[in-house]
Amino acid sequence: MTKVLVATEKPFAAVAVEGIRKVVEEAGFELALLEKYSSRQELLDAAAGADAIIIRSDKIGEDVFAAAPSVKIVVRAGAGYDNVDLQAATAHGVVVENTPGQNSNAVAELAFGMMVMAVRNCYDGTSGSELAGKSLGIQAFGQVGRNVARIAKGFGMSVMAVDPYCPEQVLVDAGVEPCKTVEKLYHDNRFISVNIPATPETVKSIGYDLLTSMPKNGVVINTARKEVIDEEGLARALDARPDLKYFADVRPDSADDLIARFGNRVFFTPKKMGAQTAEANINAGIAAARQIVAYFKEGCERFRVNK
Repeated sequence: MTKVLVATEKPFAAVAVEGIRKVVEEAGFELALLEKYSSRQELLDAAAGADAIIIRSDKIGEDVFAAAPSVKIVVRAGAGYDNVDLQAATAHGVVVENTPGQNSNAVAELAFGMMVMAVRNCYDGTSGSELAGKSLGIQAFGQVGRNVARIAKGFGMSVMAVDPYCPEQVLVDAGVEPCKTVEKLYHDNRFISVNIPATPETVKSIGYDLLTSMPKNGVVINTARKEVIDEEGLARALDARPDLKYFADVRPDSADDLIARFGNRVFFTPKKMGAQTAEANINAGIAAARQIVAYFKEGCERFRVNK
C-alpha cells in the first residue's frame, strides 16, 4: 500500500489533517503522521517507510532522500520550496512539487495588517497616516502579489508592479501599472511589498541603495524570505533615513539589534506566520494530498518544481 507521510514540525490544523486523511485514504493509500518532532533522526526514521511526503517549512535534503529510498514525491504545502534540496531530489529520482496559490490570500492579508500597523506607528498613541491615496509597489506579481494588488485597490491605493516573468498584460488587466525595473519601483512608491523567492539572483538584492531611494516615509513589507535583504544595508539605510520603516514576516538574523537601534520603525513576527490561518492550512494541506494522489494514479506532475 502506498504510504503518505505528513511530516510537520509545525503541525497542520486538526481539520486540515482530517481533510488530508480523507483524500489519502479514499485513494486507497495509508496516512502516517509525524508532528512536532524534535530531532532530525525522528524525521529520517519516519521517512524510511514512506512513498510520499507532505511538508510545510520542514527541511528535506540529501539525508532524507538517502534514508527513504521508496519516496517518489515530496510536496511542500505552500508556494516557497527553498527548504527542499532540489538537486538532491533530482539525483534520487524524486519529484518535488509546491501548492501555489493556496496560501496567497493569507499572506497578502498579513502584509496589509503590517502595513496598517506601520502607518499607525505600532499603535503607540501618536498620530499616524492612512493608506488611501498612497502608492504601492509590488515586487513580483505571482499569486501573493496579485492578492496584494486586489486588497490595495480596496484601500484606495495606486499600484505598480515589477515582474520580469509575468506578461505585462496580466498586470494591466489587474489594474496595475507595469514597472520595468526594481530601481524605479522603489524610487516611485512609498510602500513596497516584497514577494520574491530567495534565488542566487535575489539573495541580498535589497539593500542600502534601493531603500534610500524610496520617497519620504517609505515602508517596506517583506512576507517573502529574509535572505533577499542585505541586513547590513538595511541597518545603514534605517540609520541614514529616520523616516524609513521595515516590517517583515521573516525575522532577520540581526533582529534584536535592529529592534534595539530603531524601535518601532522595525517589526518582525516571532516566526513566519503568513500561511498561519485555518483556511490556508486546509487549502494547502488538501491540495498537497490531492497532488500526491494525482501523481500516483495519473502520473500528473503539473506542479513539479525540480528538473
